Amino acid sequence: MKATKLVFLTFLTAAVAVSGFAQERGHEGGEQGHFTPSKAPARGPAPTRNPRPAPAQGAPQHFNEHPGHPDAPHVDGNKWVGHDSGKNDPRFHLDHPWEHGHFTGGFGPSHVWHLAGGGPDRFHFGNFFFAVAGPDIAYCNGWNWNGDDIVVYEDPDHVGYYLAYNTRLGVYVHVTYLG
Repeated sequence: MKATKLVFLTFLTAAVAVSGFAQERGHEGGEQGHFTPSKAPARGPAPTRNPRPAPAQGAPQHFNEHPGHPDAPHVDGNKWVGHDSGKNDPRFHLDHPWEHGHFTGGFGPSHVWHLAGGGPDRFHFGNFFFAVAGPDIAYCNGWNWNGDDIVVYEDPDHVGYYLAYNTRLGVYVHVTYLG
């Protein structure tokens, strides 16, 4: 009888512990816990309505709006954290937008692309080549240029740019299409 009770209590304790772990693990964003990248967002960011002033050139930016979140532009649920400077952000001005044409490979989570080499200055998947925008290069340090999966979204605010979302890290950067 004692052995049965001991087995039951052990089982019950393990079940409670696993339940608590699963709840914390499933937490995506929010004010507590650690950041867990969600699956690729269903859509890109909406155009910015009330832009915040663009930071001074070279000024550090911080994106970890909650403890445990990455200090890089990221997606928290449906919120594109860091995509709020609006159309007139001088950091994302191009004199010749679309000079290499438009990306036609497909946008959103139904088009997941496997990085196949390169680095921030020039990377590719399939027969498509891109470059990370200068102001965002520091935010892709942890990217695996030979293996991460990304999803491309149109940027509603910055003409000539797309947003490349890294599905492993949950972060994104501005990119230009090179052809």
